[in-house]
Amino acid sequence: MTHSHAFNDGNPLAERRTAWATTLTAVMMVIEITGGWLSNSMALLADGWHMSSHTLALGLALFAYMMARRFAHDRRFAFGTWKMEVLGGYTSAILLLLVAATMAWESIARLLAPTAIHYDEAIAIAIVGLAVNLGCAALLHGGHAHHHHGHDHGRGGHHHHDRHDHHDHAHADLNLRAAYLHVVADAATSVLAIVALLGGRWFGAAWLDPMMGIVGAVLVAVWAAGLLRSTSKVLLDAEMDAPVVDEIREVLAASQPPVALQDLHVWRVAQHKYACIVGVESGDSRAPDDYRQALSVHEELVHITVEINRPPAA
Repeated sequence: MTHSHAFNDGNPLAERRTAWATTLTAVMMVIEITGGWLSNSMALLADGWHMSSHTLALGLALFAYMMARRFAHDRRFAFGTWKMEVLGGYTSAILLLLVAATMAWESIARLLAPTAIHYDEAIAIAIVGLAVNLGCAALLHGGHAHHHHGHDHGRGGHHHHDRHDHHDHAHADLNLRAAYLHVVADAATSVLAIVALLGGRWFGAAWLDPMMGIVGAVLVAVWAAGLLRSTSKVLLDAEMDAPVVDEIREVLAASQPPVALQDLHVWRVAQHKYACIVGVESGDSRAPDDYRQALSVHEELVHITVEINRPPAA
């Protein structure tokens, strides 16, 4: 039995830029939450708590890079360490739902019993927060470096080749792209907070501040619920409704001579990357490699195992 790995050490440039973005976002999160508390601004508090969700997301992206590099040659991880990021996301989603509930409770309380807001201080902090978000977005957008790694495994009667193809565009690194989108979304929330504070400062619409706190709570809850659904599916291997499953069935259905699909298991091993086990009944002389070659047209399939069962003799 032979077993070999060929990995690189991750994406050092993306890891460094993500570390900087995580640090800046975390510092700004603390400033906004503290400033919102001291100035009685629920909009600023909501933006700070919403920024916490993106701090967690950036931290998970950074954690994924660090773990991938640390355990690059650890044979215990059959499909790599990507699910560490998924488990972290699942945990943070539960915490974020609690944060959203707290934000909504405090905002409703402030809406029913308004308190004085120090608008000048709150607006200044919110503007700084927006600037930090835009800076992090620029930092992450410039950190997309191309990297490639593959696996070559040979085990007794079957072989497979794991391909990771990265197209030449600005967001080739999907992990970094997710972090980038979170920062952009956080910038949009900062804009909401600034609008609410300016409305209260100039037009006396103090109700805008706690209302934007409620809007921020809803945004955090929606993002957390979506993260909870997506991570749960991956952790439970509930991916048999993924489009790639139908694509596998279509390839086998078009096979000539025809074959009978007896067994099919598909699960995700990385973002937009899947492994599959296929069991077919065929009476012709085709080998497992022939089926793997046919299925390899779908780039998201990076690990294919094929089992051929021969029909009983007449």
